[in-house]
Amino acid sequence: MATDDLMSRALAALGDVDDPNTIEVVHDLIDAGGVTEPLPIAEVADMLGISAHTLRYYERAELITVERDSNGHRRYDAAAVRRLVFLTRLRLSGMPMRDLQHYVDLVDRGDHTVPERLDILMEHRDTIRRQIRELQFSLVATEYKIATYGGETAP
Repeated sequence: MATDDLMSRALAALGDVDDPNTIEVVHDLIDAGGVTEPLPIAEVADMLGISAHTLRYYERAELITVERDSNGHRRYDAAAVRRLVFLTRLRLSGMPMRDLQHYVDLVDRGDHTVPERLDILMEHRDTIRRQIRELQFSLVATEYKIATYGGETAP
């Protein structure tokens, strides 16, 4: 399932962002229940809508650890796919690689790092919210200009 499919499913299920069921939608997306056996890099790249090069880069950046088969080919298990779904969402939302690396390092160090992870995610959430407000303003400005040219604006 490509990222576009993942996003379409998520957005259709999300509805209102303030809906308490939002967390369940995300949980279902990252559940990786469809991954019953390790997948090769090409399938994971296709599923996430990113390149195999990006997956190899994430591995070199130590964001993900990937098992290898007897031929040395990468094999992504359900846990790796779950992590990648989350990491790709963070990257898409603009989280810098160094912050991702720090976050993953904290995860790998154990539960005692949860407070610091929470701080990172809350700060990133604030950044995303600011970006959304900026995009909303940009949309309003674009709609205004469309209207000045006699075009129809969205409801």
